[in-house]
Amino acid sequence: MGYVEDNLLNEERVLARTHRHWITFFTWRGILTLFLGPWIDRRSSEFAVTDRRLIIKVGIFDRKTMDLNLSKVESVDIEQNVWGRMLGYGTLHVVGTGGSRESFAHIADPMAFRRAVQQASADMQGPSRGAPQLRSAEDDPVARLEKAKVMLDKGLISPEEFAETKARLLGSL
Repeated sequence: MGYVEDNLLNEERVLARTHRHWITFFTWRGILTLFLGPWIDRRSSEFAVTDRRLIIKVGIFDRKTMDLNLSKVESVDIEQNVWGRMLGYGTLHVVGTGGSRESFAHIADPMAFRRAVQQASADMQGPSRGAPQLRSAEDDPVARLEKAKVMLDKGLISPEEFAETKARLLGSL
């Protein structure tokens, strides 16, 4: 088992993962270490989004970990050059509340990872407070007024009952 699995809380689920991109093998460090350095980096790095947190671990000897509650993530920024966009890698910048900023280079498919963080954060917060809530036909005063008008036209209610219903429904808007 990896670092992420060893550190999951009860009933916490991993929603998305990513890793270092293969492009790390084609850096000066990769060439000078005969590809051993990037291989170790790739095998020892874990990037995961759970339904509660963002978990990142890099390194084997000099380990750097980051467990950040989704409610504390202000933004996940991505930096990609032309090659990164074409080959699907980039630098991930995680900004937490209080201005803390961590950067992780050569991440595979950083756009999907950012989308997973944003979706998990939105799911954790519940429905958007600013979004209009749709009403059912029974709760919608306009639909109820239209129904009362149809009943008036069919003679099922009197004009006085319609006026009373109209005043009550318009007062609830």
